[in-house]
Amino acid sequence: MLDLKFIRENPELVRKNIELKGEMANIDFLLELDEKRRKIIAEVEQLKHQRNVVSNEIARLKKEKMDATDKIEEMRIVSDRIKQMDDELREVESLIKKQLLTIPNMLHESVPSGKDSNDNVVVRTWGTPLETEVPNHLEISKALDILDFERGAKVTGSGFAYYVGKGAALERALITFMLEKHIYEHNYFELLPPLVVNENSMIGTGQIPKLAEDMYYIEKDELYLIPTAEVPLTNYYANETLSIEDLPKKFVAFTPCFRREAGSYGKETRGFLRVHQFNKVELVKFTTPESSYEELELLTKDAESILQDLNIPYRVVLLCSGDTSFSSAKTYDLEVWSPAEKKWLEVSSCSNFEDFQARRANIRFKRSPSDKPEFVHTLNGSGLATSRLIVALLENYYNPKDGSVTIPEVLRQYTKFDRITK
Repeated sequence: MLDLKFIRENPELVRKNIELKGEMANIDFLLELDEKRRKIIAEVEQLKHQRNVVSNEIARLKKEKMDATDKIEEMRIVSDRIKQMDDELREVESLIKKQLLTIPNMLHESVPSGKDSNDNVVVRTWGTPLETEVPNHLEISKALDILDFERGAKVTGSGFAYYVGKGAALERALITFMLEKHIYEHNYFELLPPLVVNENSMIGTGQIPKLAEDMYYIEKDELYLIPTAEVPLTNYYANETLSIEDLPKKFVAFTPCFRREAGSYGKETRGFLRVHQFNKVELVKFTTPESSYEELELLTKDAESILQDLNIPYRVVLLCSGDTSFSSAKTYDLEVWSPAEKKWLEVSSCSNFEDFQARRANIRFKRSPSDKPEFVHTLNGSGLATSRLIVALLENYYNPKDGSVTIPEVLRQYTKFDRITK
């Protein structure tokens, strides 16, 4: 969340940022609460000073064996008022916290203005998009019997699928390849996190309250299925203070991810284009404020390297203000080319949240033992999500002569086969 002092001193800047992100947060109510809070604090401090004065006067009167009844009654009234004001202060501070959680992160100055994805900026492209006609991933996978959406829908519901036979092996190979690439070449530290988290963790990374309706909630246990490993990875250091020697800290994890939101129905959401459960290798960084944007560029390149090794055409897109998420200050999307859909499909979002998540989760660091703690900057990116990656892989490696799919060379040591045939 944003620093309340920053909002108080820059209300117009924050209002403009809310507008640029297309959010509906109301900072006027927040500023009213802040003013009320400061007045209460000032009055409580004055009353406590008065209580101290009266207490000293009572002590003096008692020492001189004089009647202190009136002063004692005065102190009782003052103490009651202090208690009342303290209760009111707690209520106001609770409301302030709730309001702060609804205000989006500030955009970095390099983010272009725009309303939606049509205003995003292509930063670079890699590879040559395949222009020849190929079947879509559903047709390919059905012919090869490697994905089964019908039985997924029967067993669970729409938006769920089985990976079958060599399809399961391909998915496992992708996950293993990406993990090993990030661990052994990019020096990320591997975690295998919980797949369910509590509300505080979801608040910490910004999913709640903004995206609460999109999450799978286990009401009986008051827990959430994770929408991304970003949540348990970032909250690993919640309410902790790191040393500057610990930074940057780089984590990688594979997890299934669960999201209720599935977009509109129809062609745009068929098969793996949008699902409720998908697999993802996630990258998370904790950095100092001065190095976070350099680390964002490195994080994005780490994710790109996967696509280069797989030899799948992609592009890097800088999201405009209206397409940048609630919690992000700046985001690059990696999009792969789908020959069948004839469009680019997002497989990764690489974001710098600056200290927005760190404030919510209370993650700090010290430059030296004697220095005051500062909030870290957090970053994350998919490295990569496999669902749309499978779409691009099947379509780009499809062989029209026999309907087979060639396995990218870097995956063959894991699949133990080089083609998927009928």
